[in-house]
Amino acid sequence: MDGAGHRRFRALFISDIHLGSKPAKAEFLIDFLRHHDAEKIYLVGDIVDGWRLRRSWHWPESHNDVVQKLLRKARKGAEIIYIAGNHDEFLRSFQGVHFGGIVVADEAIHEAADGRRFLVIHGDQFDQVVHNVRWLAYLGDKAYDMAIVVNRVIGRVRRLFGRPYWSFSSWAKIKVKKAVKFISSFQDVLAQEAQRTGVDGVICGHIHHAAIEDINGVRYMNTGDWVESCTALAENFDGSFEIITWAQVLDAEAVPASAGPAIVAVFARQREEAA
Repeated sequence: MDGAGHRRFRALFISDIHLGSKPAKAEFLIDFLRHHDAEKIYLVGDIVDGWRLRRSWHWPESHNDVVQKLLRKARKGAEIIYIAGNHDEFLRSFQGVHFGGIVVADEAIHEAADGRRFLVIHGDQFDQVVHNVRWLAYLGDKAYDMAIVVNRVIGRVRRLFGRPYWSFSSWAKIKVKKAVKFISSFQDVLAQEAQRTGVDGVICGHIHHAAIEDINGVRYMNTGDWVESCTALAENFDGSFEIITWAQVLDAEAVPASAGPAIVAVFARQREEAA
């Protein structure tokens, strides 16, 4: 802890922010970055949502503030590696290029403090729908947008009856049998890729489901997302890892005293429009 409400890590892993899309929780991420620092920051794909930006332009000031916040951390000495994903795949043509101190890559090997080595990759390369049935991937993206709208409707109805917030889209992904099977298969394939690469584990994103699991002797870790769950993966200075869920930290009844009035107001508004 570097002060009240501030934490410093050896490394932070953040993915699936989807800047350029309306569901992106940019204000939450800005506040998270304000309270967390690291020697090395990995942006593990789908940071910018090129798919949605091609359909319609949406880039509010808060999305630009996320970019500026990351660039500021790079100027202050943080090493930042941007791993391209499928929604920002246009960046795969710029591997090795530096943008304001942020270097672009398709994948990376991260060595933890305890000597373990991890393959850092977005993970879409192992999603057969994304690569082999492109139209279905776009259709799924549309369906996800609809699920977010359903979230808002359900959220308003539940509030009328004094019920707490509940995410329909998260429930659908985890509870629907085929979704559970897909997540399990995705995790298995990524673990196999780590074994093939000769590393101790894999750190990825893509499926918006944060996790730390051991699969056949391989450590599988997923960063989650900043559309629904607002999660990040962090490496402590002893080489241990943890998942930080910022939406849980910013509980409506227990907003940190260190959070400014702006984020308190944003949180209240996000609760009203939660997705």
